[in-house]
Amino acid sequence: MHRLLLIDDDEALSAPLAQYLKRFDFELEAVTRPSAALQRLKAQRFDALILDGMLPEMDGFEFCKRLRAGSEPWRDMPVLMLTARGDLTDRVVGLELGADDYLAKPFEPRELAARLQTILRRTRLASSSASAQLLFEGLEIDTARREVRCGASLLELTSTEYELLLLLAREPGRVFSRDEILNRLRGQEADLYTRAVDILVSRLRRKLEPLEALKTLRNAGYCFALPGRGQ
Repeated sequence: MHRLLLIDDDEALSAPLAQYLKRFDFELEAVTRPSAALQRLKAQRFDALILDGMLPEMDGFEFCKRLRAGSEPWRDMPVLMLTARGDLTDRVVGLELGADDYLAKPFEPRELAARLQTILRRTRLASSSASAQLLFEGLEIDTARREVRCGASLLELTSTEYELLLLLAREPGRVFSRDEILNRLRGQEADLYTRAVDILVSRLRRKLEPLEALKTLRNAGYCFALPGRGQ
């Protein structure tokens, strides 16, 4: 049974959603304010967070940003943004701030369940990876600690930036299309939102400077270009 925490000020949403998600082995708890969510996170362990974009006290985007920037044990918890604001800009912002997926209201509960299953499956695969460290010229990726070092510096990456880097670095030289990257990172059809991948790659590339770790192949996609250490 996976335990989920919903942060949404629509009190009428939680009861029917909790009942529906039970059939997928999800146990849902709900709060209406970010401050109450922090109290729950300190007191209990959750496997994933469902976060509404429009909240009292602070919006969901700011809450996600603070969640990822902290040092608490739950900073790497999978986050699915759930909001009525569904345009491309908000989707990109959500990804940049560290959300693992994005679902606009109104939504089908079955799609929410499917996305949660995908996020949690991806998290399990990442945590059970046999290789704890990926070593390249000038770059180290510690998958056990989810840390990336560029030279002597520890990089500050969002959850999605880290997942993108890990995806590419696990298969150096392989070209990943924009659609494939978006599907692998977010567990959904890319549709018209592949532009979000370009923005994400651009932000990650800047953080990796002066290393030229990410290579763009026109009309094809992206690949990881650093040689392994000792090669």
